[in-house]
Amino acid sequence: MFENKDLKNLNADAQENAGDTSPDASEASTATTNAPEEVATAQEVVVETAHDDFDWNVDKRNVTSYSEEEKEKYHKVYDNTFKQLNDGELMNGTVVGLTKTDVVLNIGFKSDGLISLNEFRDLPGLAIGDEVEVMIVEKEDRDGHLNLSRRQARITRAWERIVEVHKTGEVITGTVTSKTKGGLIVDVFGMETFLPGSQIDVKPVTDYDQFVGKTMEFKVVKINETIKNAVVSHKALIESDIEAQRAEIMSKLEKGQVLEGTVKNITDFGAFMDLGGLDGLLYITDISWGRISHPSEVLKLDQKINVVVLDFDDEKKRISLGLKQLTPHPWDVLAEDIVEGNVVKGKVVNIEDYGAFLEIQPGVEGLVHVSEITWANTPINAKEFFKLGDEHEAKVVTLDKESRKMSLSIKQLSEDPWNEIETKFAENSKHPGLVKNITNYGVFVELAPGIGGMIHISDLSWLKRFNHPSEYTKVGATIDVVILGIDKENRKLQLGHKQLEEDPWNTLADTFAIGSIHEGTVSRRDDKGATIQLPYGLEGFAPNRHLSKEDGKSIGADETAQFMVIEFDRNEKRIVVSHTRIWEQVQVDAADAIKKEARAEADNTRKAVKSVQSKVEKATLGDLGVLADLKKKMDGESDSAETEPKAE
Repeated sequence: MFENKDLKNLNADAQENAGDTSPDASEASTATTNAPEEVATAQEVVVETAHDDFDWNVDKRNVTSYSEEEKEKYHKVYDNTFKQLNDGELMNGTVVGLTKTDVVLNIGFKSDGLISLNEFRDLPGLAIGDEVEVMIVEKEDRDGHLNLSRRQARITRAWERIVEVHKTGEVITGTVTSKTKGGLIVDVFGMETFLPGSQIDVKPVTDYDQFVGKTMEFKVVKINETIKNAVVSHKALIESDIEAQRAEIMSKLEKGQVLEGTVKNITDFGAFMDLGGLDGLLYITDISWGRISHPSEVLKLDQKINVVVLDFDDEKKRISLGLKQLTPHPWDVLAEDIVEGNVVKGKVVNIEDYGAFLEIQPGVEGLVHVSEITWANTPINAKEFFKLGDEHEAKVVTLDKESRKMSLSIKQLSEDPWNEIETKFAENSKHPGLVKNITNYGVFVELAPGIGGMIHISDLSWLKRFNHPSEYTKVGATIDVVILGIDKENRKLQLGHKQLEEDPWNTLADTFAIGSIHEGTVSRRDDKGATIQLPYGLEGFAPNRHLSKEDGKSIGADETAQFMVIEFDRNEKRIVVSHTRIWEQVQVDAADAIKKEARAEADNTRKAVKSVQSKVEKATLGDLGVLADLKKKMDGESDSAETEPKAE
């Protein structure tokens, strides 16, 4: 029994290795035949056993084995039951299951895919059996799952459509989902696009929140293939409609035509009007007959008004509009009480160097020239006298309706004070005045409205010399004056201030006599010398050579010293002093004193000699010798006194 069973197993092994020519197979065949000395193959071994009719190609399940060709054929049939999928591919899938969080999709692959319910928020009625388009993100992730995405599929399809409508210029519909920096985010075909703030409307938009949640029409104006970004515009649609309206309006436009417009923008120079698809400019000078500083004084945004067409340019598509032209010119309907000689009231609307313009009524102005402000002949600045917006009364001097000009006068509202100038302001009379202006050469003083004169700088003080009148007084100060002269024809008064007191120089001549010495302080120094402040408020001048001290140094600024008067000119109001002359004079006086002593001693000696000679009746030889010595001594002293240099 065991031998037969083992034999069958050996035959089966031999059949399986029938085609094997490897050394291992040869060794197996040899071992089976148990013939160590003969070389034979498995095919040559024939063993007679029972059940030789058994079909070894049928397995234990009673299924016949297939040939290689049949196996390949059936493998292909099996593989074709599954779809060939690639990552990133778009395909339709069938909903086969719904959970609380996911959707189960069958796309014909060996396994189903899961997609989060969040990607189906736009399909609230999703049910089993519905077909949806998805993208294959990954056939097998790390867990062997099929990774699908409906959102990626929608974005891809949306981008394809966006690129297509950008080429064709087709108008699309989108929903504004949110606001972002500089504009809005618009959902187009399920993809986010950018709507710049400048592309929302033809007029400036400041409130973006009002558009969030709205569904609007757009045109794709720009795409970026690299980052798959698109820019849309709603303004482009409006402009295309406006262009058609503009062409129609321009074809019917005529000068003088009155149109209704809406104020869409206000600038410093005017306002832009929307004429129903066509813009026109209403310049500031054509808004009102009167002066306005800004169009916002009359107009407001979105205000609807009637305007007249003043001019237009077909090529440049520019239209000039007017508002004031719809009403008569104010000069043509001038009030009856505005005539020459009458007094009117107006507001200052413009100030120039030569005068100011008063607006009597909107569009009607008159000029007040600087010469008509005051009766005074002193210079006056219109910009200091007038202020914009102030109201003044004035008399109409001239009125020309044809040229639309009017001259006004403020000073003629009162009598000319110069008619009685000799009575009110006689020569040598004293009056208080107000300092109105200061120049390099004098001070202008107002004595009464319209009456004033000038104090020359030399008439401010008897004693002091000023480099500028501002050293003595200031604008706005009150100063007493004396009327020195009246020029009625030229409306000028010659005024003086120092003349209020007597000329102190007449009494100072003795005090500051030449040679007198006074204490003084150096107040200023320059290249020529120094100004010395002397007693009684006087000032003297010391040349540089007269500022030297005895030690060789020079007197400096703010230094006090003794000075000698070397010149006093009452007419020129001039005093010249010297410090050097003082110590030089001391030296001269010392030299003179020495000379006087020498001469006195010589005189005494001569007198003694004469006295001796008169007493001696007869001279002896010895006496003669004494007298000779005495004479010699006396002559020597006399010679030395005569040869001594004289002090200057």
